[in-house]
Amino acid sequence: MALAGVGGLTATVGWALERRHVKRVASDPDYPVLSAPPVGRSIDVPALDGTVLHAEVFGPEDAPTIVLAHGWTEALRFWVHQIADLSRQDFRVVAYDLRGHGRSLKPPTGDYSIGALGDDVEAVLRSCVAPGERAVLVGHSLGAMSIASWAERHAVTERASAVGLMCTGVVDLLTEQLVFRPPRIPVAVFRPISAYVLGAPGTIPAFSPSLLDAVIRYVAFGPTAGPAQISFYERMLRQCPPDVRAGTAAAMSNMDLLDALSQLTIPALVIAGSQDRLTPPSHARRIAAALPGPVDVVELPLTGHMAPLERPAEVNYLLRDLAAHTRGTAVRKRDGIDAAQVRAST
Repeated sequence: MALAGVGGLTATVGWALERRHVKRVASDPDYPVLSAPPVGRSIDVPALDGTVLHAEVFGPEDAPTIVLAHGWTEALRFWVHQIADLSRQDFRVVAYDLRGHGRSLKPPTGDYSIGALGDDVEAVLRSCVAPGERAVLVGHSLGAMSIASWAERHAVTERASAVGLMCTGVVDLLTEQLVFRPPRIPVAVFRPISAYVLGAPGTIPAFSPSLLDAVIRYVAFGPTAGPAQISFYERMLRQCPPDVRAGTAAAMSNMDLLDALSQLTIPALVIAGSQDRLTPPSHARRIAAALPGPVDVVELPLTGHMAPLERPAEVNYLLRDLAAHTRGTAVRKRDGIDAAQVRAST
């Protein structure tokens, strides 16, 4: 009887905590926008290997095009704030689901390599951008890695006028991450262990919402992230098939795209989160040093790995500025973004 009583009490406490968590998410000012992301005009994109990718187009058809590539375990709706703002009048926004993510199909051969992801960028450009038009390419995390891979294999200046690389890295992802690193384990041992853990195709454990919120916040977000942002990403994480998550993680674990950056001979914007544990600012500095230029580097304060969600106003401002620069119009002053942010130009 005593054990039954303890079990009942535990269930009641768990129910109360879950209900409290749901109320916190629903009362978050971001919740209305994140719970109803915009829906665009759908396009089926045939990748070079036959995989069918899902893309959506937002905004006026005669406006300049910005192409958005999301990151690992995300989906095109990750760009909810950027789509809503940029497509309102000024831009034609194209966002697509990476292979196996969102509504894009899994590759028939199981190919989630960085090379295949780069070829997918070319496929999206061919299918969604008018011949002769040069788009602004923007990638977050794995999406930015896909753009770097694309640059290594395709004609950059024919297809793109500028590039934005956010919260990403191109080499040494496992050894430089700050999520977990036992101090006494050598890199040679830690790297394969981390690759194995990331590449494991298991399902996400059924933690309580409050505990999973805390884990996701620690791994992927900065200290000011709201509960609706974390819940929004959690849904994408859970909806990403385990084999897709594992396949893309394995591709990232041994990736080296540093030399590919030399092919990005167009204006570039590199954005880092000051408290990004997955791809710390050291990656942004390495990327900026390897890009031919002109390069603008922005480190957003109190920001984790999910800058487009955590700092939508600042990110949208910077993307508008990047696009304006490519069109030869006035570049806006950046001081209005955040007085505390760290900026450097190379």
